[in-house]
Amino acid sequence: QVQLVESGGGLVQAGGSLRLSCAASGRTFSRNVMAWFRQAPGKEREFVAAINWSGDSTYGIDSVKGRFTISRDNAKNTMYLQMNSLKPEDTAGYYCAARLLGGIRLDARSYEYWGQGTQVTVSS
Repeated sequence: QVQLVESGGGLVQAGGSLRLSCAASGRTFSRNVMAWFRQAPGKEREFVAAINWSGDSTYGIDSVKGRFTISRDNAKNTMYLQMNSLKPEDTAGYYCAARLLGGIRLDARSYEYWGQGTQVTVSS
């Protein structure tokens, strides 16, 4: 079992920044692929970014490239999403997810463990 707890969400004006954290406990964290997804009201859950176990391979969707940075600290069992230049369209619930085996995947079905989410609201 892997337990994931997100934090760091909030209300921010457009152009502002937030840093989300995902604290993991339970099974070994350092070998898991970790990812961030987001879901806006009335929309499907969307992949945002992922990072491999060592942190030397990351992938993000085009709409966040250059603005969001995913990272992890295996010593602290924590993953981060630094979000800069936020836009109103980034408003969503943000969820962290863990995948026990295999590499980075973009589909939510590939991730076995999920956090409860943290809300990010960007005002215009």
